[in-house]
Formats: sequence, structure tokens, C-alpha cells
Amino acid sequence: MPKTLLFIFSTLFFTVVQSQSFKKYEISNSGCSVYMYCAPGRFDETYSEDSSKVYTAECNMDGLNYGIICVKLLTPSESISEAEDMLISYLDYLKVNFDIKSAAGYGRGNRLNNREDTRGVTDYWKDGDNNNWKVKAWTDGKIIGVLYAYSQKELPETKIDAFLNSFRFPAM
Repeated sequence: MPKTLLFIFSTLFFTVVQSQSFKKYEISNSGCSVYMYCAPGRFDETYSEDSSKVYTAECNMDGLNYGIICVKLLTPSESISEAEDMLISYLDYLKVNFDIKSAAGYGRGNRLNNREDTRGVTDYWKDGDNNNWKVKAWTDGKIIGVLYAYSQKELPETKIDAFLNSFRFPAM
């Protein structure tokens, strides 16, 4: 009986995983990439107040919104510690723009693929429309990548985490 249940569970798991396509997308001409469950379409390209190049895109699948903001910094950070502080300042700026009403608090010190020359920051937010957000931002001092997912329903952590950890810097 346990072997039968294990077989049924495994079959269902692989069917669900295969039905949810997780594909790699190049972030315009930034040199960065990201894996997403839905096609982000064309990345919008703008410039920040300090003239850094900003790439943005968002898509929706099954009631979940996935977004990416990639910033090629005009002036790279001197140190990875300084870069992490800048990352937090950028997330504070985004909270205002996304109408975030509450936040769990930043989880600092993450490393992308265990690379010591990267830092990541995670947070959970709630916005004015009562959406649940999970945000993860990455930097190597030259680029900032902010990945987020939000929905009015509860977020599927495992699925969201695969997306949030999928950001790739150039030549990574």
C-alpha cells in the first residue's frame, strides 16, 4: 500500500510540475536573466533619477503576479556591504511606489548560488489592496535585481521561492 501511494503521489507531483513551465528569459540587453512561470513579454526600459538603466516586466499566471526590476547601476558600489545597504534603500523606495502598508522586516545576508560577491534581501509585504507580497532583491554592486510575487490569496512558498532565487547576473 505505501508503495502504491508513493507512486500516485510521485505521478501527481511530476504532472503538476511539468504543467507549470519554468522558462529562462533574458532581461532585454542587460546581460541578466530570470526564470519565470509566465512570459513577461517585452521589458520596459527607462532611466532612474541618477540615470541608471532600469528594466521592468510583469506577468500573471493562475492569479499570481510575478515581477522583475533590473537596474544597471551607473555608479557601482565600492563594497558588497555598501551594495546591500543600497539594496535596502531601493526596497524602501519601492514600498512607497507599491503602496505597501505593512512589512515583516528585511532578512539580510542571502547569497545567490553561494557566491560571496552577491547579497540578497527578502521581505513579506501587504499592500493597500490587501495583496500578499514576497520580495527578494539581489545585488553584486553593479546591478540590482528585484523579483516579487503578489496575490490576494496565500502565496505558494515553494513555487515563489524558485522564481525569487532564479535571478542571474551577467556571466553567472
